[in-house]
Amino acid sequence: MPIAVTGKGIAREGYKIFVNDRHVGHVTSGTMVPYLTGEGQGLLGAFKEEPKRRALALGLIDSTIRDGDRLEIEIRKKRVAARVVPYHMRSDAPPFVRSIPHDELEQAREGKSAGDILPAAKTLVSKALNNHAWRQQECINLIPSEMSQSMIARMLSISDPVNRYAEHKDIKAFSGKDIFYYQGTEFIQDIEDRLNREFMSFFGCSAVESRVISGQMANTALFSALVDYVNRTDRKSEQRRLSGVMNNHIIRGGHLSAQPMGALRDFVARDPKTEKPAVINFPVLADNPYKMDVAACEALIKENQPELVILGKSMIIHKEPVAEIRKLVDEFAPGCVVMYDMAHVLGLYGPHFQEPLKEGAHVITGSTHKTFFGTQRGVIAGNFLDHPQGSNEYELWEAVRRRTFPGSVSNHHLGTMTGLLFAAYEMNQFKEDYQSQTIANAKAFARALKDQGLDVAGDPGISFTETHQVILNVGYGKGAKIAQDMEAGNIIVNYQATPEEEGFTASGALRMGVSEMTRFGMKEKDFQALAELMADNILKGTDIKDEVKKLRRPFMDMQYCFTPEQMGTAVEDLARGFV
Repeated sequence: MPIAVTGKGIAREGYKIFVNDRHVGHVTSGTMVPYLTGEGQGLLGAFKEEPKRRALALGLIDSTIRDGDRLEIEIRKKRVAARVVPYHMRSDAPPFVRSIPHDELEQAREGKSAGDILPAAKTLVSKALNNHAWRQQECINLIPSEMSQSMIARMLSISDPVNRYAEHKDIKAFSGKDIFYYQGTEFIQDIEDRLNREFMSFFGCSAVESRVISGQMANTALFSALVDYVNRTDRKSEQRRLSGVMNNHIIRGGHLSAQPMGALRDFVARDPKTEKPAVINFPVLADNPYKMDVAACEALIKENQPELVILGKSMIIHKEPVAEIRKLVDEFAPGCVVMYDMAHVLGLYGPHFQEPLKEGAHVITGSTHKTFFGTQRGVIAGNFLDHPQGSNEYELWEAVRRRTFPGSVSNHHLGTMTGLLFAAYEMNQFKEDYQSQTIANAKAFARALKDQGLDVAGDPGISFTETHQVILNVGYGKGAKIAQDMEAGNIIVNYQATPEEEGFTASGALRMGVSEMTRFGMKEKDFQALAELMADNILKGTDIKDEVKKLRRPFMDMQYCFTPEQMGTAVEDLARGFV
């Protein structure tokens, strides 16, 4: 175990280790090392120039001793204080290896008293109000995974169903009818039915599961259903996991939930010798690492015979090759399920972007609060009910329903479901204008950034993007600092690692999305003006905060939504109901 010498002295090989007077082990190696201390917090911290020194060791010790336990090391016939630590340094935040002194670990473990509760509660309300005004009225939000809801959708989300339960399950003994476990659920049953119908209209599909409360949970429920499905002929043996999955690697823009470190972890098989998961990453084009190399996929699919293909990305500036991958799957891996995680582009589903279920995807999942107008929830959709009962497709859908409830959710957040239904009405009403304007804005924004001399990722032949996202290269390891500078100027962006970088701590890009500000009414010329301000800050260090606030000022009223005036007295009546 790693040991920090907290007293005076240097531990050497063979020195005895004690807990009180019990001999518990020996030092296997020890020395005094220099290290650099940091100034500031996290990614934006810097190293002081003058190094400090610390004594550290490794020890072979009694297995009952744990991280944090106090020890004594006999150094030249004197007992010197020491402590077991989990590590001396960490290398998981590139581009640096960082020393972790024992006193920093102690500070991290210390708790703080809550203090006087009432003043803290008042402070919370005040800070929340200030934050709301800042984000909603003074900032330009370019985080592509965020969307503000309309006022009415927000109000509905805190109406009475927010406090209730409505667990339900279809029971075959009742001819497949949904049976609710609680009373007082007639309203929310109607809400859920209407929501599913709106999603079916939006996607042009026959089956929707809307009880999942996030995109990650949608994927978890689907992965669990697939494991259930592939084990359907043998329920007595221990269930096997998925024997092969193809996905987009996280460093090449893939979703976290589609990774073995994310939601996929418990559902994909591992090699018993290497412990590596049975995951194959899609190859990408040499001249555009944000785009899949479809030609190179043929051999991989033929060789690996995947049971699941996961399309979709969190850094997504191109359409996914759904039809091409489905053709390869049908030829070389029949029975493989093709899913498209549309979390970031769900609100763009349609002819302006792409329609995966028409192109060959078996199922789509997604978050309902990124480009879609909704509250923070998830959805699973497909055409499973176009197939007869007893078919493989129908059995998979039954597994999805089972693994949603009772598999993944109990209370499925009925308040946000109510708000989501209103948002779905708005999306189906305004999607044509919203989707076309969003993509036009993204292309204009990308071209303007390029014209300002900035390095925009992607294919210039398509104005760098086919979605709401724009990716700006800012230099290895500089992403976090520039994102902070943008925030100081009231522009909220998201730093990301490019496909050439090791991880997010070495991020050299900004991932930006135009969808929320499009919904607040910004058009192509406004994003061109924004690009000029960003370039002034990035290239010249200009203070742009006042100019950004001025640019935001005309865009306070949300577009592509139903107004209180259109609702008549219903909104006022709803507001009075909260009192």
